[in-house]
Amino acid sequence: MILVADSGSSKTDWILTIPKSAPVEFTTDGLNPYFKTEKEISKTLLASKDLQPYIDQITEVYFFGAGCSNPDKREIVSNGISLVLKNAFISVDSDIIGSAYATCGTYKGFTCVLGTGSNISFFNGKTVEQGLHGLGYILGDEGSGTYLGKILVTDYLQCRMPADLSKAFEKEYKVTKETAIHNVYQKPSANLYLASFAKFLTPNIDHPYIIKLLKKALTDFVESHILSYSSYKEFVCHFVGSIAFHFQDILREICRKKDIQVGKILQKPIHELNSYILKEIKFDVK
Repeated sequence: MILVADSGSSKTDWILTIPKSAPVEFTTDGLNPYFKTEKEISKTLLASKDLQPYIDQITEVYFFGAGCSNPDKREIVSNGISLVLKNAFISVDSDIIGSAYATCGTYKGFTCVLGTGSNISFFNGKTVEQGLHGLGYILGDEGSGTYLGKILVTDYLQCRMPADLSKAFEKEYKVTKETAIHNVYQKPSANLYLASFAKFLTPNIDHPYIIKLLKKALTDFVESHILSYSSYKEFVCHFVGSIAFHFQDILREICRKKDIQVGKILQKPIHELNSYILKEIKFDVK
């Protein structure tokens, strides 16, 4: 049995391929090693009722996750998984590589992550070439859910949000200066806390303030990430993640004005990623 995972900071999508049977799909919390320890990762897996019946039968795991760009962080995830799936070969790589497999396949192109966090890479058809981005929510993450949530809560607390939206925001979140400071500076996973406010965008998408905010944030991403590559006009640019998917009309408009060729926009790359892995390793699922 082969288990494939696409993990962001907020959640992890899994597909377990079982010979002569329907695949099992399930979701767990995000397993970013910058915010999760080995024990926390193993605890998350053990808590999954969908995974329990197959723990001893899984032979291979292909995990692609946020925060898995360097060997030390990949080892944390690998060790956490191996504590549970003791009979499996485990491969851990970054979410940007998984996104490249899901969107580019075997073709050259750019792949962008716009979810809780943001990133970009160039895929040369075989490997992902190391870029300058992926600096996290403090130093980067332009256009991400965390980036947008930070602007929303800051504008609300500093009374820059329009009165009608401010009233709705207050009713939805009941956030105060004290609670915001406590969650951002004293509790773990501040990025997830800030990204949680991005959910406010969708039901208010037609408000001029929200439209302006999204255009500014997504333009920041395009200009800081995509336009940093001199060859950005030569290759197709793909996107994965909830922010890219839900606000793709605005994103496409910005890209069109910058002569960027937009390819796939996937909310969840897990199905395309799973297909790529099964094809590459020539696993017989019949």
